[in-house]
Amino acid sequence: MPKIPYLLGWIAVTSFAALGLLASSQPPPLLGGAGQEKGSWVKPPLEPPNPGDYVIKLSQMDTFYDVPGEYGYLLEGEIHGFESLSFILTETHPGGGPPLHTHKSEEAHILLEGSVVYVIGDRTFTARGPYVARVPAGMPHTFVNSGDQVFRLIAAFPDKRLSYSELGPNPLAKKE
Repeated sequence: MPKIPYLLGWIAVTSFAALGLLASSQPPPLLGGAGQEKGSWVKPPLEPPNPGDYVIKLSQMDTFYDVPGEYGYLLEGEIHGFESLSFILTETHPGGGPPLHTHKSEEAHILLEGSVVYVIGDRTFTARGPYVARVPAGMPHTFVNSGDQVFRLIAAFPDKRLSYSELGPNPLAKKE
């Protein structure tokens, strides 16, 4: 019987492959409109969410791209029938990561394999998967994929609606 980390990794890889993201080395063409500053964007789900479903497909989640090199899916719990959980699923390319930001709730990052440099508050450190990273509520944070392979990270939030306040560009990202 497969071990849980292997099974979770397989599920994540299979899910990303199903939407054609595993082979992506460049972001898809940008869509015009609000919230797409400097190449980042957010798109609504391809299929409507159903809070009565027990299985939530990636096509029912909002998608996003953050410069430089982080694709993702957002599952806001309230929209999908959760009372106190939200998730972000990312596919983060080498050198990629989100802008410096905060959330009102605490956050847990789950990474099964890969290497990450974090800034959480005033601390900068490297972590190698498998691990769970703890990000306190309201703490400025970001990360970059410091490895040479794409990794898939799951961020879990104990809140039915995700708050997000961008503070500025990712200070770990290489300037081009």
